[in-house]
Amino acid sequence: MITSKTISNGILRALLTLTFCGLVLFFFYQIQSVLIYLVVSFILTLIGNPILDFFKKRLKFNHIVATIATLFIFILIIFGFIMMFVPLVLSQGQNLSLLNTAEIEKNILQLINQITAFLDAHQIDSAQVLKEANITSKINFNFIPNFLNTILGTLSSLGVGLGSVLFITFFFLKDRLMYIVGAKKLIPNSHEDQILHSLEKINHLLSRYFIGLLIQLFIVFLLYLIVLFIFGVPNALVIAFLCAVLNIIPYIGPLIASFLAAILTMLSNLGSDFQSEILPTTIYVLIGFWIVQIIDNNLSQPIIFSKSVSSHPLEIFLVILIAGFLFGILGMVIAVPLYTIIKVMGKEFFPENKIIMLLTKDI
Repeated sequence: MITSKTISNGILRALLTLTFCGLVLFFFYQIQSVLIYLVVSFILTLIGNPILDFFKKRLKFNHIVATIATLFIFILIIFGFIMMFVPLVLSQGQNLSLLNTAEIEKNILQLINQITAFLDAHQIDSAQVLKEANITSKINFNFIPNFLNTILGTLSSLGVGLGSVLFITFFFLKDRLMYIVGAKKLIPNSHEDQILHSLEKINHLLSRYFIGLLIQLFIVFLLYLIVLFIFGVPNALVIAFLCAVLNIIPYIGPLIASFLAAILTMLSNLGSDFQSEILPTTIYVLIGFWIVQIIDNNLSQPIIFSKSVSSHPLEIFLVILIAGFLFGILGMVIAVPLYTIIKVMGKEFFPENKIIMLLTKDI
């Protein structure tokens, strides 16, 4: 029989559970930067494990030396990016801080007037819409002198984060066997073999996935760079890098990259004639980017992703699509790694299920 005391105890337990969950979520929210560092370090560890094994097995390095060599490769790559981008960003920031904002405003107004004149000449009503929108009155040009300070502040934060990530990654690589031994003590004996085998397989597949992702981004970066160099777009390295990074977001990222490339191409040619120089160059760059995307979507991406996680290209497409509908952009980014983990766990714990057998036959 349910008494008032039973109901009260149930309500109290529910409130305590909700309070505890709320405190845990609040705690995670407060340390979100640390969680991001851990996730990035974990991804770098997955990428670094094959390199570490190469140093140990092929070059006969001991574990500590192999770990340091692996981390040194990461540092060299990061240093290369810094040497390529930071001087450019700082010089541009310095130039912007010294520039006359009135001159910049004049150039942007000239560009908008040229666009309006071009639309008027082709009898497009968008010109009138552009005038009514009064875009120029909404642009705040006073941010430009503070641009350098913003860049320096961002670089400072990135420096702290980068140092933290490298420090954590070093110990993830160095003490990975210790973590495995510790995990064994926490795993119930009845499922120890299944869980350890799952973790080993997940580690292998995710390492292949993230290495494949880096290869895919590098291919896209090179192709973007070639397009921008062909049409003489200034700051081609920076634009190509930013647009390639956006390809981490499946399907939507390339669209954002095309829009960003168009905007940066137009801004890089401020002061030129819109109809004879800015518009044709922007159109050519967009066409080049779309060709790159056709190559990436139909050749490099399906081959690299399907091979790295042992899944059919259509399977990956559907997983990303469903994750996008359910969880948005973040869901699309984590869809393939999470799906891979679920497949491996399913194969270990439900090997007789016909659907799981069909989905995991190549794992």
